[in-house]
Amino acid sequence: MRIIKVNATNSTNEFARELYRGNTSFEPVCVVAHEQTKGRGQRGSGWQSNAGENLTFSVLYPKIRVNVNHQFLMSATVSLAIIKVLKKFNVPGLKVKWPNDIMSARYKISGILIENILKNNEIAASVIGVGLNVNQTDFPRLPQASSLKLATGRDFNLDELLKRITDEFEEKLTEITAKAETSILEEYAKNLFRKDQVSTFQLPDATFLTGIIRGVTTSGRLNIEIEDSIFKTFDLKEIKLMY
Repeated sequence: MRIIKVNATNSTNEFARELYRGNTSFEPVCVVAHEQTKGRGQRGSGWQSNAGENLTFSVLYPKIRVNVNHQFLMSATVSLAIIKVLKKFNVPGLKVKWPNDIMSARYKISGILIENILKNNEIAASVIGVGLNVNQTDFPRLPQASSLKLATGRDFNLDELLKRITDEFEEKLTEITAKAETSILEEYAKNLFRKDQVSTFQLPDATFLTGIIRGVTTSGRLNIEIEDSIFKTFDLKEIKLMY
């Protein structure tokens, strides 16, 4: 995969979107920033990262042949690809916190933001943004954040890590098909953070709900058992896991 390195940019996702404008045919390309000044995460949150200590990058990927209603397959595939690479570096306690935060034990080490570009109700291209805490060891006012260095006690080569991840993306994203949907979602469910454990969730009205994560639907909604054999599904804006 071609890699474009930039010293600083507001957002690698925005940079990748600009690369797409006007292009109807292209090969996958990765934009990686030494410093990202306005990184974005899920739910409109920001992504804070010390310059030169972590990986902040976005992959512009050509059309994935999945139905628009099944866009979550890409999110699940990307999450599993990152976990597979990090396992090879002996990062402990790796799980995916729904929908696509990467955890080491109880601490968040990576966030993913995927923005699909739609045309004629099809996915024309995808921008896969990743923030991965690598060698940073201090996270002021972020008690639930961690890094690969804090988790393993060792320093990491950012270029090597990036290549391992982008290589895995290229391999796994080509395997996304409707036929592979069941196996992808099953593997994702196996790696879900706090699956099959009693957990507390916050609803939009600031009330709380107790339930057990059992998996996800094909559209990526979280499936929670709220009473014995009574299930309810939620999307990203409808519920927040407290941990």
